[in-house]
Amino acid sequence: MEPRSHEEHIRHTFDAFCKKVLRNEARDYLDELARRRSREISFSELPVEVMEQLSVCDDYFAEDRTFDVLGYIVQIASDELAEAITSLPAEKRNIILLSYFLEMTDMEIAELLNMVRSSVAYRRTATLKLLKELMGGKTDDS
Repeated sequence: MEPRSHEEHIRHTFDAFCKKVLRNEARDYLDELARRRSREISFSELPVEVMEQLSVCDDYFAEDRTFDVLGYIVQIASDELAEAITSLPAEKRNIILLSYFLEMTDMEIAELLNMVRSSVAYRRTATLKLLKELMGGKTDDS
């Protein structure tokens, strides 16, 4: 056997191997596409009820009322609640917003407002009663 024919044989063997690998990869890819097609459903084929469960409605331009409380920004989506909070005196408004919207404890609020903790607790509960009156008694528990 000549050295040239041996090199040529190796080259042909490698060429056949590469073609076989490419053919198998193409077959695997087509099989994977067929498998996906059999398991997946197009969005256009889904029923309306399912599409409604998958969708989300964003309110980018909603008219939220914004309050500035000691440098913190609080947004309230409910117009009725925002109107009631706006009608409160500034100190009471700050206590309610810090407590319920920024989830601060009475002690943290007392430190921010330079007050005693018990005064914050008393004013918070009194302000809640006032808010209920301002909103006409409309609350989640009534």
